[in-house]
Amino acid sequence: MPEQLTTDQIAVFSVLLITLALFGWGKLRHDMVAIIALLAIVAFGLVPGQDAFAGFGHPAVVTVAAVLVISHALKNSGVVDLIARRLLPFTGNAFVHLVALTGVVTVMSAFMNNVGALALMLPVALATAAEHKRSPAMLLMPLAFGSILGGMTTMIGTPPNIIIAAYQAERTGTGFGMFQFSPVGVPVALLGVLFVTIIGWRLIPKARLSQNPPQQLFQVEEYLTEVKVPEGNPLIGQSLAFVEPLHAGDIDVMGLARGNGLAQPVSAYHIIEQDDVYLLRSDPDGLKPVIDELGLELVTTEDKSFQKLASTDLVLAEGVVTPDSPLEGRTVAFLRRHTNRTVSLVALARQGETVRRRLRRQLFRAGDILLLEGPTETMVETMSDLGLLPLAQRDLAIGRERRVGAAVSIFGIAIALGVFGVLPLTVTFVMAIVAYILFGILPVRHLYREIDWPVIVLLGAMIPVGRALETTGATDLIANSIIGLTAGLPVVVILTLVLVVTMFLSDIINNAATALVMAPISLGIAEQLGVNPEAFLMSVAVGASCAFLTPIGHQSNTLVMGPGGYHFSDYWRMGLPLEILIVAVAVPLLLVFWPLYQ
Repeated sequence: MPEQLTTDQIAVFSVLLITLALFGWGKLRHDMVAIIALLAIVAFGLVPGQDAFAGFGHPAVVTVAAVLVISHALKNSGVVDLIARRLLPFTGNAFVHLVALTGVVTVMSAFMNNVGALALMLPVALATAAEHKRSPAMLLMPLAFGSILGGMTTMIGTPPNIIIAAYQAERTGTGFGMFQFSPVGVPVALLGVLFVTIIGWRLIPKARLSQNPPQQLFQVEEYLTEVKVPEGNPLIGQSLAFVEPLHAGDIDVMGLARGNGLAQPVSAYHIIEQDDVYLLRSDPDGLKPVIDELGLELVTTEDKSFQKLASTDLVLAEGVVTPDSPLEGRTVAFLRRHTNRTVSLVALARQGETVRRRLRRQLFRAGDILLLEGPTETMVETMSDLGLLPLAQRDLAIGRERRVGAAVSIFGIAIALGVFGVLPLTVTFVMAIVAYILFGILPVRHLYREIDWPVIVLLGAMIPVGRALETTGATDLIANSIIGLTAGLPVVVILTLVLVVTMFLSDIINNAATALVMAPISLGIAEQLGVNPEAFLMSVAVGASCAFLTPIGHQSNTLVMGPGGYHFSDYWRMGLPLEILIVAVAVPLLLVFWPLYQ
């Protein structure tokens, strides 16, 4: 270990620490953090300017984008609809219901984007929960965890595996194959699914498990809605205390809306006046009968006028804000502009927090549930454009079975060509996409819609940062420091430490960023110890796919937080014992299939 850091090492460590802090802070989107890191290392001269954007042509970036497009094509073909129809008869028994949903999403996540697999199965889970009067909280966290577990079983299941495979290919000329992650990933995923379906869901607080879903799929107790007292309403001049429907238990009066954006606390003996706007907290089922009975107007978020929900051409639709939705961090004004003023926000649900600001002043967050009003014929497309995951029951597609065979065959051929080394998987996946377009399975206009561009930018920007760590000798310095701190300990302990540290980072920052940072460090440790580097790279792959402690560690966790009614602290209750189990199982498997000494 050098006695003194070089100027380049000080610079790259500074950039890395600030980048990790910004990832953990969460106020800036991860792609913007990655771009800032990229510009910083270029400014410090750690990467030549002409190579700044070379990462965007990296095979890992192309493969991640291709997998996202293929996932959308499989959905378009009717594969998922067919699976969902076959699944419905098995939802009568609670345990079988839980195992069937979690098992299916786990298998799907092995071959398509895990967030996409969860998004496709989430409406099925909500609909079947409502049908059998079961709490969504029992199903949704296991569903999210299953989607994460399934991703670690194949190379294409999750971006960290793609990154590790590409990193190994750069190092040796031959990367990890499609199913080389399976000897460790499949047993870990299987035991993980057994844990969450038998024990894990019981660790969710009983308050969440006792919530029974109403007809609209789930109980939303934190909807914030605005209603206006119109001219001539018989309530004018009465005291709030004597308006019985507002005190029946289904609705809470949160306050009187004022122009400054805050809800002013209102006394029960407040005298109702014309044009008063009250903030109510209610679920959609309990709201409409009350406003109809009292003659109130449901306020939508139009800039200059109030609108009654009366037109037969309008529909109410519920959706959850997905991570990286264009709405994230934006206000209602953006929603109105983005939809050409055809869609209005009626209500907002944000679990675990009482919302007291006017709807028009809210900044949308990932996981928020929105109740929107808009034209019936365009609502489905509008929600897709807004990056909202619909939470109403989807009609299963009819007559698409003829495309299922073609879609699965094309995908199978692409994988076979890659597995047997005929062509790189990156190339075969692009060929599969072209075939999907030619067969009409994937419309050209949808070609780029499902690509998660923030993740693509993150990968393209962080790859040069990872290379800077290596070229400056920073990774060797970190590796030497870790070896020095663990001197005298068995190598297996150091391998376990790498796995646990990677898990910890993945719970805080994006899992792809975690893999990009930890891959060169783990390789440096293995080389300094003189052991098989593949074991350490595989430990990073497993650890980066284990974000179970927080709702922010993985997009799947974020997506189920609102619909499941979970709080931030609910995740570690199931996630911590699951991560301990994974460490206990994964380390011996790594030693068996990737021996430290060859």
